[in-house]
Amino acid sequence: MSDYIKDIIAEVKAKNPAEPEFHQAVQEVVESLVLVLDRHPEYRSAKILERILVPERVIIFRVPWVDEQGEVQVNRGYRIQMNSAIGPYKGGLRFHPSVTIGILKFLAFEQVFKNSLTTLPMGGGKGGSDFDPHGKTDLDTMRFCQAFMSELFRHVGPDTDVPAGDIGVGGREIGYLFGQYRKLKNEFTGVFTGKGLNWGGSLIRPEATGYGAVYFASEMLATRGKSIEGKLCLVSGSGNVAQYTVEKINQMGGKVVTLSDSKGYIYDEEGIDEKKLAFVMELKNVKRGRISEYTQKYSRAVYTPVDPKLDYNPLWNHKADCAFPSATQNEINGKDAQNLLRNGVYVVAEGANMPTSLDGVKLFLDTKILYGPGKAANAGGVATSGLEMSQNSMRLPWPREEVDNRLHQIMKRIHKTCVDVAERFGTPGNYVNGANIGGFLKVADAMIDQGVI
Repeated sequence: MSDYIKDIIAEVKAKNPAEPEFHQAVQEVVESLVLVLDRHPEYRSAKILERILVPERVIIFRVPWVDEQGEVQVNRGYRIQMNSAIGPYKGGLRFHPSVTIGILKFLAFEQVFKNSLTTLPMGGGKGGSDFDPHGKTDLDTMRFCQAFMSELFRHVGPDTDVPAGDIGVGGREIGYLFGQYRKLKNEFTGVFTGKGLNWGGSLIRPEATGYGAVYFASEMLATRGKSIEGKLCLVSGSGNVAQYTVEKINQMGGKVVTLSDSKGYIYDEEGIDEKKLAFVMELKNVKRGRISEYTQKYSRAVYTPVDPKLDYNPLWNHKADCAFPSATQNEINGKDAQNLLRNGVYVVAEGANMPTSLDGVKLFLDTKILYGPGKAANAGGVATSGLEMSQNSMRLPWPREEVDNRLHQIMKRIHKTCVDVAERFGTPGNYVNGANIGGFLKVADAMIDQGVI
């Protein structure tokens, strides 16, 4: 690592204390960029790295609201507008007690490069709140969302910043947020993606992140003359991304044996087929239950609760060919990576954002397995959000087949970019370098073209 890169990382840590996720995301990207800066000194002289690491705008606000019991509640709201060099800010809202400014900065930073890779004109942003929608009534959720949007509406718009959903923000929350925006602005515009189909949403948007991760894995496998068919797969999470990852794996002839939530995971040796997946979707999307209830319906499956004393996640300690981490950041540590490799996994496609720690990533790269980092493998979600924005602009919905085909083609292009760029910079097969450099170049060139702003 060059002294310049070491100094950059040290400065980020000094100026952004107590934000380990942001430090991790920065280190993973800028270490790849050593290969670029040697060939392109103009990026260094224009201080592109120093600029791209600082958000263009950080918005923090209080969200007071009154619950059903008449009690006043107060949450914090955030929006990180990271970079708009190639288009309006684009990125999800996360509602979860773990939300901090550091986590949102890491997500917004990753989003810049992910959005660039899609080839669509979208900048990077992220936002959310420490509000926890789990177990909340529809009325309480609506009241919070309306209070949250009563401040955020000043900072977003179809040509400025277009939020979407993320952890804790699904169709219910998007509906309440969009409704309040529409009321406050007195306009019906495509300011949100992930909307309902009856009011501006796009077909395939709910499926897009999961489908896209499987499409990307399929492209990686094709480089070795293989396919998803017949592959044994581990999937974490049980929300939107995990559900549609399972659905697409099933459609392509693979077999999924795990799903999880924050309390534990299930292992179903017989496979989570279409019928079982429908049960999971009803359980999580409608009943908002726990994945442990799966074993009450399918008694041959085994449920393992989370054990905080363990220094590894037993979900990743099963025989398999492919792994699709689709839950949250840093769910695969170094020991988990060792377990995956020991159990025969040679394909990892990240459906979540930064689900693998730096030591886990190093193991995957050193062993030269097919490892698709999140900013490439899970870009299908934001890509289809971009397609929803296009449909909103035209006031014209596209049929399911057209959106799915466009998504598939975008994932093919992202894969090709990663492969071509990695080879061009002397690290063939390294999807991390391919994704980081491929995403960076477009944004960096735009920043140079637009001057020092």
